[in-house]
Amino acid sequence: MLAGTSRILRFDVVERCTHWLVAALFGALFATAIPLYFGTLFGIVLPRHTIAQIHLWCGLALPVPVVVSLLGSWGAAMRADVARFSIWRRAEVRWLRSPGRTPLHAGKFNPGQKLNAIFVAATILIMLVTGSILQWFRFFAVDVRVNATFVHDVFAFAIFFVAMGHILLALTHRDALVSMFRGTVSAKWASRHAPRWLDEIEQQPPL
Repeated sequence: MLAGTSRILRFDVVERCTHWLVAALFGALFATAIPLYFGTLFGIVLPRHTIAQIHLWCGLALPVPVVVSLLGSWGAAMRADVARFSIWRRAEVRWLRSPGRTPLHAGKFNPGQKLNAIFVAATILIMLVTGSILQWFRFFAVDVRVNATFVHDVFAFAIFFVAMGHILLALTHRDALVSMFRGTVSAKWASRHAPRWLDEIEQQPPL
């Protein structure tokens, strides 16, 4: 049984670096999307072409940290967590439908966190595909370009609001936020927010 003050590794260096690289790229995409969407803001800081190029290359780079983090021996922890996102128990579905009012013996990630991770992964792919169509539009029919523009804009707004919600929740859960910097959480935090994950750790044989 771990003492309440014991520290447990929640995210390794690879996972933390991936998180912050993706966050930085999303931040750059938001910052450049605003003047691209609202044309009157062009020229205040940088010319339109420069902003468009920054937006393009940040968008193309967005999947890179995730893909690299899943490769090789260094990606073991990331692959294990991705596997967790794909496993849904009935209690988790009920908790999500409530939402959050039914009791839950949560694992390392609660259903909301799993859903957020799936949404981010899906939007990276969707934005990459639609953004590529908008950038290299000459190769696509007009109706494809129109639909791509609509999907790109809708998901851009959705990502913005989800990201704001994610930041607000992180600021109100200090231990979870600190774990994304230092990598560890206290056993006390795990017993309250991720008891099933704590049980898994305590059942592991000592090295």
